[in-house]
Amino acid sequence: MCGIFGVINKKIDRELADKCVDRMEHRGPDGRGLWQEKDTTLGHRRLAILDLTEGGAQPMMYPYDSGRYVLSFNGEIYNFVELRDELRAVGYEFRSDSDSEVVLASYMEWGEKCLERFNGMWAFLIWDREQEKLFIARDRFGVKPLFYVQPDGDGNGAALAFGSEMKVITPLMDEIKPNRSLVTDPERIVFYESTDECVIEGIKRFPAGSYAYADKNGMKITRWWNTLDNLVTVPDSYEEQTELFRNLFLDACKLRMRSDVTIGTALSGGLDSSATICAMAYLSGNDKDIRMNRDWQHAYVATFPGTTMDESEYARKVTDYLGIDSTFVTIDPLKAFPKLDDLIYLFEDVYLTSPIPMMLLYGALREDHTLVTIDGHGADELFGGYTFDFIHALRDARGAKERDMVLDAYTGSFPDDGSNISLKSKGKTSVYLNYIKRSIKDRLRSGKEGYKRVRAAGDERYRRMDTLNKILYASSHETILPTLLRNYDRYSMANGVEIRMPFMDHRIVTLAMSIGWKSKLHGGFSKSIVRDAMAPYMPKEIAYRRTKIGFNTPIVEWMQGPLKEYFMDMISSSSFKNCDLIDPALTASGVLEVINNSSATFAMGEQAWSKLYPYLWEKNVLRRL
Repeated sequence: MCGIFGVINKKIDRELADKCVDRMEHRGPDGRGLWQEKDTTLGHRRLAILDLTEGGAQPMMYPYDSGRYVLSFNGEIYNFVELRDELRAVGYEFRSDSDSEVVLASYMEWGEKCLERFNGMWAFLIWDREQEKLFIARDRFGVKPLFYVQPDGDGNGAALAFGSEMKVITPLMDEIKPNRSLVTDPERIVFYESTDECVIEGIKRFPAGSYAYADKNGMKITRWWNTLDNLVTVPDSYEEQTELFRNLFLDACKLRMRSDVTIGTALSGGLDSSATICAMAYLSGNDKDIRMNRDWQHAYVATFPGTTMDESEYARKVTDYLGIDSTFVTIDPLKAFPKLDDLIYLFEDVYLTSPIPMMLLYGALREDHTLVTIDGHGADELFGGYTFDFIHALRDARGAKERDMVLDAYTGSFPDDGSNISLKSKGKTSVYLNYIKRSIKDRLRSGKEGYKRVRAAGDERYRRMDTLNKILYASSHETILPTLLRNYDRYSMANGVEIRMPFMDHRIVTLAMSIGWKSKLHGGFSKSIVRDAMAPYMPKEIAYRRTKIGFNTPIVEWMQGPLKEYFMDMISSSSFKNCDLIDPALTASGVLEVINNSSATFAMGEQAWSKLYPYLWEKNVLRRL
């Protein structure tokens, strides 16, 4: 896991190249490399995870006799052991225990078809010195970021620059301006990550599941992965589907336990992260894979004492069940906010919520020398874990029995708005109708535009999906999940920590999009196939826990309590009043409404923060680039 940088068709001096490379030092604190030849530059910052020796240093040249290909690689190829054995059998030589060599040899052997063989997450650049051509590739779902810019304008022969973060390539730009229509619109913030649009004008996002060749004649991007092209035939029975998922999930976790450094888990006590660490525990005791790291017993739990966001009691049930210790990381806003300016700079994008809890949690892993965390991200979007999913599932239900199954699956996670007191006192139908009446418009408002324009809508395979899977496809490929993948890359890599996500194994994603809605709500539980598959390895009260909190910032409690003075000073400052990316009076009014209202809701706090964020972004990102 690293940071990459590259420029073609433009000779840049070493001092400028060093500046670009070292802007991502946080992504790769273990080493740096810079290779230049003619009008081509490749740079690299290394976070050493596999083969900690210099044998894994980059930029890497291969084969050893000619050095024809030069690689700058960010990511992990989890099945590198199997691919290396296959390549050795046809004559390839390897001198390290690094997956980077395997990427180069795979490209030599199979060209762009090598991407179809990789199980992992990646963004990489391979320069062909003989043909003077660059190969660029990004993983199926965009787990690893990649940005590019044409610093000298469009056209054949124009320079192209690539980087793992926007700040890496802005030193090559003559002018740095915000994409105002994006930065200032909270409705769009959660939907642009799956497009090429960025918050800085002139910079584009290289698309997920795509590759390109670039030379003096320009760059042509080709999409190589589409989940809809890879849907699978699943067994008819739910029990067989559950067994299939279990086997795939355990294998996905095993592959992600291949590491030469300590591994752990960011544990919330919810289903997804708990299933992940319990799978690791099972594998450690029952699988003989010699490349699997068995030093996994490191659970890190973010705690918010005295707030509604605290889930530490549930996390403790999991670690007590496994017989391991928990590291509880208290998220103290008074200690964190002095770092806020730097945290926003490292995050570099715009979002609805504060990055503080997540960045502090992964910072605790780094301080404890746990450099890889295997987390549960992706399950909600793939298997129907969000409350608003029930509306779409109800459209699939036929008859009272199926409708009751849907309502059972989601009622336990409905927000307590004072109306749905309990199922027992009001009944399923009353709860459903009351929920629709009082909160459905608000719950869907932020998502309506994104879901209305699903890019796969014209595909016959998408149209054949049931209603729940259609919304889950949008959530996992176009709206929520791409944004979360972006966010967690920044949260972790700001601290030099790598997140691995077994739910994002492409075999699991294709399975999730291939099974019907009933397999995700079987027995009246959301994400039922995950629960039933992993229940044998984890506490039953966690496997079938209905309540859902989510990892977020208790922003209302903070604004009304320890950070009240901080926010009051902010909205009184001259820089705030002169920021043209916000409406200062309206934004200040929203902040004061939260601070002075004892009944302020989380939604109000989130809205106030999202209106503040453009100001914080301008102050801490735009002015530092």
